[in-house]
Amino acid sequence: MNTVRQFKANGTFPSLPYILTAPEDWDPAAEQLPMIVFLHGAGERGTDPEPLRLFYGIPRLFGEQPSYHGLRVITLSPQCPEEYIWHHLTLPLRELIETVAEECRVDRDRITITGCSMGGFGTWEMICTYPELFAAAAPICGGGLTWRAGALKNLPLRVFHGGADSVVPLVYSQLMTDAVNKAGGNAELTVFPGVDHDSWIPAYRDTDVIDWLVTQQRSV
Repeated sequence: MNTVRQFKANGTFPSLPYILTAPEDWDPAAEQLPMIVFLHGAGERGTDPEPLRLFYGIPRLFGEQPSYHGLRVITLSPQCPEEYIWHHLTLPLRELIETVAEECRVDRDRITITGCSMGGFGTWEMICTYPELFAAAAPICGGGLTWRAGALKNLPLRVFHGGADSVVPLVYSQLMTDAVNKAGGNAELTVFPGVDHDSWIPAYRDTDVIDWLVTQQRSV
């Protein structure tokens, strides 16, 4: 399965286009799969998510190969409208995740989230707002509010940032990682020396973070 769909949340929130992938031979009646949620950056906002398949990250990798790395996983890649940022859309994002999880019989203990740049900030915001919804997270070149880090003490986190990022300075990820660990959590920061803002390229290409997300399971 590799489709583009539309989701209309309750209230006055805008519709969210999204890309949904699953292994081609997946039978939802016979197999419950984990799900990775991917949040893109500011430059990919709009009403047509197709370009996400061509650019980077989860929608490109799983768009080309729905069973990327042989992984049995559903991926959900929503698109943010141009006049919004992900911080404005935490409630409809949760509704979308819950709706897709219900329709696709997703394993609710194995929902994870990742994103880069604006999507990295959005990932931090989603896990701070709804920590109980996710099994793990991997924010890339993002940041958040350190005083909320205590909400993440039970959530495994792998954080990525370019050491030479000229758009979102490395300190944004350092502060959040330090705050989570100081609160008793488990956050691991990987810095790519000399890499500018496009740290999502080595994060998804050169590390095992995607495989790691698929294996994570929410603690009861």
